[in-house]
Amino acid sequence: MSDARLISVEVLETEKAGLEALIDALSSDDTPLATAMIAAVQTIFDAKGRTIVTGMGKSGHVARKIAATLASTGTSALYVHPGEASHGDLGMIEDEDVVIALSNSGETPELGDIIGYCGRFDIPLIGMTSGADSTLAEASNIRLIVPKSPEACGITKAPTTSTTQMLALGDALSVALLRKKGFSQRDFHTFHPGGKLGAALKRVTDLMHHKQMPLCDPETPFSSIVTTITDGGFGCCGVVENERLIGIITDGDIRRALAGDATTQDAGNLMTRNPRTIQEDGLAAEALSMLSEHKITALFIVNAEQVPVGLLHVHDCLAIGVV
Repeated sequence: MSDARLISVEVLETEKAGLEALIDALSSDDTPLATAMIAAVQTIFDAKGRTIVTGMGKSGHVARKIAATLASTGTSALYVHPGEASHGDLGMIEDEDVVIALSNSGETPELGDIIGYCGRFDIPLIGMTSGADSTLAEASNIRLIVPKSPEACGITKAPTTSTTQMLALGDALSVALLRKKGFSQRDFHTFHPGGKLGAALKRVTDLMHHKQMPLCDPETPFSSIVTTITDGGFGCCGVVENERLIGIITDGDIRRALAGDATTQDAGNLMTRNPRTIQEDGLAAEALSMLSEHKITALFIVNAEQVPVGLLHVHDCLAIGVV
């Protein structure tokens, strides 16, 4: 193993040990960190305002990520730079907000004005630090004390394990809040409209074809069925009765019918009853999964009354990057 690979493994093992220490500190309901975590989640959940996340240096970078994760999972949040806060940005923090302040040592001087501001205006302060007896811990209403663990860079003591722990704890806080709020995939898509994730979380109604759907009634003769399927361009035709979808006829059904006396067949005889469908509030990823699992190329979208409202082809999903 080369030196670079050996060092890389040592770094990851050290950070892994730090995360394991964090897990141990949260593994029982009555540990100080577990109790504080429960209180932090409840405090943010109950807050009428936003969650302000702050920190300096490497802790500041972690704080920005935590704020971004909170915001994308249904908790209104933003990052406030402690230095800028001392020069006017304290006005961004309102009395109904909650503040999360990050500092490994708990003695970051730039946090002083924010800490004082929270105390002055009775704004809940959640301190995330490994300094149990630090200024930040003493001033905080809720103390998320991160277990002290060796930094992965043993020579310089550069923030490595400690920032990994705080990042992971921020993720845990965000996901706990997400579940407490009942935040769904569809809510998540509201904040993630772009990229592969956004594509997978689009609703089928965003992609469906709803004009001139290939539809017929059970009495439609064979020749008209062929015309409807050909003109539709989806390789299938839905059979409706009293506006409800009761069956589907595919290209394969037509080919099989041609082996016999096809001209005497009507839609009611050719159709496959109770076709697979998806509700109009379904997700594109769910639709693609159904298409793949059942080896079909098109899917009718129906409302609660089983009335077809659109048609989705597998290519519609693939074209926007649903995987």
